[in-house]
Amino acid sequence: MDLTDFLKSSAKQVDEALDRFLPPAETEPSVLHEAMRYCVFSGGKKLRPILCLAAAEACGGDLTKALPAACSVELIHAYSLVHDDLPCMDDDDLRRGRPTCHKVYGEGIAVLCGDALLTAAFRSLADTAATQRWKTSDFLIDLADASGSKQLIGGQVLDLQSEGKAIDHSQLVAIHRAKTAALLTCSVRLGAMTADATAEALAQLTKFGQALGLAFQIIDDILDLTQSTEVLGKTAGKDIKSNKATYPALLGLDGARAEAEKITQHALNALQPFGTQAHYLRALTEQLLQRHA
Repeated sequence: MDLTDFLKSSAKQVDEALDRFLPPAETEPSVLHEAMRYCVFSGGKKLRPILCLAAAEACGGDLTKALPAACSVELIHAYSLVHDDLPCMDDDDLRRGRPTCHKVYGEGIAVLCGDALLTAAFRSLADTAATQRWKTSDFLIDLADASGSKQLIGGQVLDLQSEGKAIDHSQLVAIHRAKTAALLTCSVRLGAMTADATAEALAQLTKFGQALGLAFQIIDDILDLTQSTEVLGKTAGKDIKSNKATYPALLGLDGARAEAEKITQHALNALQPFGTQAHYLRALTEQLLQRHA
């Protein structure tokens, strides 16, 4: 199948798996489970779980075996967005074209919804079958490290602390390696591990994920400046309003675009050892560079 069909098929598989996994909205406390489903099934590209499945494909794996891991990274992402949108963080009223969780359910439920999604991610990942090379605990450690205080959460802290400050290129890279690239990298690593990838293959996919994550963030920064709220599905121009450190602010729009193209090539180079098996990863990487929302 072509990339479009793969994206649709993968997103459908992930949504169906998440629907089976998450408690029904009527389960008490119903307001919490309704909020969890509101945030998880709110549209979006499902990029992280799709990367997980595509990495499993690149390593010759069974995509069904990768589904618990794919669900886990989507749950982590969903929780991070709920908390990121809170008034004490980025204070946004829109996410994927709909009111954010705290606007619908209140701040208290939104905090608890994020907590519940975070916890559910590890419960989902615990269903991942061990392989010859990788134990279930290896999967759990990988996700815990990527989403913990030195990576995803630490990146959020660095991002908050950098607001209104002049930072250099290396500091900006450090923020986004943690805040954005860590979970994207973990997504491809987990998919590869479900396919019993070798340590060498895992190292190549780690390089790929880190480069892809940085390129993805640069394009995000550009879109925040160049696209409307209606196109983005979230409030445009938030980075400037919050005095955030961004690639366009540091390099200019043309410089940021050139940087994204350079780093995307690094990601593609890391896929060379996988040959045609990395078709979907390669096509998705090229598409992400050209995205408009």
